[in-house]
Amino acid sequence: MDLASRRILRMAIGTALGMWISQAGAWPMSFVAPLLAFVFLSLPLPRPTVKMALSFVLVLAASSFAGVVLLPFLQHARWVGVGLFVLALFHTFYFTAKGGSAALGTFMTLGLTLVAAVGSVSSVVMVEIAKWLTISAVWAMVFVWLAHALIPDPPPSPGLAAKKRPPKPRPDLETARLRALRSMSIVLPVALVFFFSSTSTSYLIVMIKVATMGQQVNLDSSRTAGRSMLESTIIGGIGAIIAWQILSIWPSLLIYALVLLLFALLVGPKIFQGAGMHPKGATWSYAYLTMIVVLAPAVTDGLGSDGASSAFYTRLFLFLVVAVYGTVAVAVFDAFWPRVMGGTGSLQEQPATA
Repeated sequence: MDLASRRILRMAIGTALGMWISQAGAWPMSFVAPLLAFVFLSLPLPRPTVKMALSFVLVLAASSFAGVVLLPFLQHARWVGVGLFVLALFHTFYFTAKGGSAALGTFMTLGLTLVAAVGSVSSVVMVEIAKWLTISAVWAMVFVWLAHALIPDPPPSPGLAAKKRPPKPRPDLETARLRALRSMSIVLPVALVFFFSSTSTSYLIVMIKVATMGQQVNLDSSRTAGRSMLESTIIGGIGAIIAWQILSIWPSLLIYALVLLLFALLVGPKIFQGAGMHPKGATWSYAYLTMIVVLAPAVTDGLGSDGASSAFYTRLFLFLVVAVYGTVAVAVFDAFWPRVMGGTGSLQEQPATA
């Protein structure tokens, strides 16, 4: 197989197998581990070394437990805590915007937003989420290694191995700051709603979607970023509805994993192309991620129950609402700061190493 085909098959098998193992284990927030594994496998990255895997786990753990450091401020000096959270969130987007690893940036944003938003309501839940996010990161790296062991990359050509790749062009710092602010315009207002809501723990999955939307926009420097975000949500929502109907007819963990495998194989050619990413790779990878985020919590709620079905469509509606909001926010931001369109930063231009 060529490199793109290997990556497609590896992404599909790694995500589906990871979901099967995590759901069989049934630990808290079990669906997060295959979701994080998919984030890694959906990028043209090599097999992670032990050092690289440890760095990913430590980054997610550090960003998650950073919320614990903010806890005293969130409880006793709310606006100081919010200000510190804003600074930390900006730097997770700025890291990616100036050329950092897209996977690392996504891990940092997820860890920080999930833990800090919940910590404003319950310190006990905050520590538990930080702990299980870290455990999920460890399992995610296990799933990534397993996928690479099953579907390894072809050996590099001797001629190509001897050549040094030219460094990837990176945006200037001013453009990177503007793009980080553009992502902030999507994530921060929703995060603030979580800060001041007593029901934020009930809608944690929405925060996962919003955090990934911020990184999606950060990686897309074009004027179509908002439309891409909306398209990925609609495509992922349709995929989740089809998968939900299949599972309603035949509720089985094996069928669940096979459905995820099939959908990954269908969207894979729209994610990988040649030695890099498809021009619309970001849209389709975030569409598949949306499908997982909508479907997985509903499956853990219990297939076949009216409550699970109602929760599934409620989450899907909320995702569409935040996608429309994000599209409008990007359009407004780009109208005032068109310079953000300059520079580089699409997924296919991300560094091939973490």
